[in-house]
Amino acid sequence: MAKPIHEMSQWDASIHNSRVPEAWQATRAQTQATQILDDQEEYLAPERREIGRRIGDQTHEMFVVCDPAEAVQQQFQQWACDFIAIHDIATDSSPRILAGLAAATQRKVQHLVIRRQGHGMALATMEFAELPGANGQALRVYSTRVDADTRQRAELARVLLAYSRLGVVMVGSLPPHALEGALQPLRDGIARGPWPGRNLLFVPLSPPGSLHQQVSQLGGRTGVQVSIAPQAVKPSDAWTAISTAWNRVRGEAGAAASPTVPPAAAPTRDPIAYPAPVRTAAAAPAPLPMQPMPPTRPSAAPVDHGNPWQTYVKQCIEITGMISCCVFELSTQRTLAHAGSRPGPASLATQGAALHEAANSAAKAMGLPIGPPDISVTLSGHHLVLRAIPGHPGVALHAVLDSHAANPMLVRVKLQRLEQDRTPA
Repeated sequence: MAKPIHEMSQWDASIHNSRVPEAWQATRAQTQATQILDDQEEYLAPERREIGRRIGDQTHEMFVVCDPAEAVQQQFQQWACDFIAIHDIATDSSPRILAGLAAATQRKVQHLVIRRQGHGMALATMEFAELPGANGQALRVYSTRVDADTRQRAELARVLLAYSRLGVVMVGSLPPHALEGALQPLRDGIARGPWPGRNLLFVPLSPPGSLHQQVSQLGGRTGVQVSIAPQAVKPSDAWTAISTAWNRVRGEAGAAASPTVPPAAAPTRDPIAYPAPVRTAAAAPAPLPMQPMPPTRPSAAPVDHGNPWQTYVKQCIEITGMISCCVFELSTQRTLAHAGSRPGPASLATQGAALHEAANSAAKAMGLPIGPPDISVTLSGHHLVLRAIPGHPGVALHAVLDSHAANPMLVRVKLQRLEQDRTPA
């Protein structure tokens, strides 16, 4: 059993060792079956501000229709989450830190399982610890050591660091030439963007050597603030540096509430300031409302028979390749009905109205007449369709389709047929 982090006196097998500790091995070997919950309202509770839906004591689940990294990035963008991400270079330290934090708060290390919608196949598993904070919220501390294929492992690590309020890089012992190569993916990720996170903390587990020189070149003109902590001889040293940096970041953002230490986690010596996730109104714009996670089969969603638009979108989602669709008012962006998964209705309505406005602006600039929207856009992996619904001025359908499964011409014909036969009166 893992010790609380303030009682950890050494890194043990985690330092300078590419083999993951046995506790971490066990979690990687587990297969986690999807659980069926009796209370649908509990599962779909929209007021819970967390990524993924809790299906067990230490398991969360998220169904996706795109790559895991893209889905997680969308969640972070929509929620404007505050979290800490811990990344390992030449060390396996982050799992031990999560285990120590979980033990200190008398909780378990949490798993977020990302599955393919409609199949249940696990695409990636992420691990994090939850620290109690203000107003019943919890601060998540993620490890970037993700169980996924090679490409998604790297992409998810980049997303976690890029969107974290504080990114932490644990650095083991490396010669200068190897350290430069190990830091190159981080340089490339910051330069390529998007990288909204503005704080990176490097924690060396051995004498820093050339780390200062290498790290000084990371931020550049990107606005990322980079700092280096003193050498962390034991896990509690690392967490002291991390929590100090977190409190500084929160202080710079103008957070008013003081961080609290959970009683069960408070050590008798070497006290650690446990952070509390507080985001003020000035720190970030209010996020769009989160939509309930979809069931494994979109067609299983209940239909509101009192809303004929819901019947209409239910028919639209049955079209081959259709991922998500929404009927909304162009002038107010008010959602009338939605079916499918992501993007959610708020995003579809907002972006559909923006697409319509952009098309009108282009038409005006070229001296062309403006009419009801009938727009089709092909992206690398998706088709976007924005159509006015005949007989209902100011009402439009915005749909997202899988470009590998949908034929735009057939989709257009089927939508026209639905508009003629099934459009609400």
